Amino acid sequence: MDYVLRTNALCKKYKDFKALNGLSMNVPKGAIYGFVGKNGAGKTTLIRLICGLQEPTSGEYTLYGKKNTDIEILKSRRRMGAIVETPSIYLDMTAEDNLKTQYRILGLPSFDGMGDILKLVGLENTGKKKAKNFSLGMRQRLGIAVALIGDPDFLVLDEPTNGLDPQGMIEIRELILKLNRERQITVLISSHILDELSKLATHYGFIDNGRIVKEISADELEATCRKCVHMEVSDTKPLVRVLDQMKIDYKIIDHNSADVFAKINVSRLTAALSKENCEVISMQERDESLESYYVSLVGGKSNE
Repeated sequence: MDYVLRTNALCKKYKDFKALNGLSMNVPKGAIYGFVGKNGAGKTTLIRLICGLQEPTSGEYTLYGKKNTDIEILKSRRRMGAIVETPSIYLDMTAEDNLKTQYRILGLPSFDGMGDILKLVGLENTGKKKAKNFSLGMRQRLGIAVALIGDPDFLVLDEPTNGLDPQGMIEIRELILKLNRERQITVLISSHILDELSKLATHYGFIDNGRIVKEISADELEATCRKCVHMEVSDTKPLVRVLDQMKIDYKIIDHNSADVFAKINVSRLTAALSKENCEVISMQERDESLESYYVSLVGGKSNE
């Protein structure tokens, strides 16, 4: 598998505080990588390091195969666009002037593609309206537009939906999905809004106290958090026979319990089990959300 970003035992200390404490993570090419953690867990610190805004205390990372100590890392960073903490926009400028300024900062010879970028983020009709009069969602989309100048293929977004209303969240989500699917841009999103991330991410990295506690793909997470009906019966052997006849997927837990992965016709199932002299003791719907999975990983620990 190709990786855009890999970190190895990254540490960042501020006096006696370890913001990152041996963090190792892997962001696959083409992924939307959900970087999940509480406020203060180390998400923004990691982003600042890979953007070159700070240096690690120890450990290393590679960006497009180039180590952070390699002079070639500068070329790799040119393939990145980023929003760190808040969008880098000038509030007294229009959307178009904000983009023109970024073109000049990057030393690009012309404003080619600017109209396409504004249209992509839905700001093509803002005219002379200044960014200070934009909604929060519009400012966030303008920040993403600025990050897209230079045609990056890796986008790093720090809490992009923080403070947005539901409509603003939907707009940012749809934009990120479009960039990933139509432009094949790899996206790293740090967030603590887990419900929103679950609608986007193809991969997850869960961070706690400055280190990754789990990396998992969305498919693996869905299998782990799969909805099921947990059944307790007098004996699972006849239950297996009945479920096999009904062609229903299941997992046997022990002699008296099983997880059944289907919508069950309760009357039909209990009637079939009764013929097999199998008694149903209890049935309970179960599913684990991303939030409950995260809590089970990190518990109620406070950040140190």
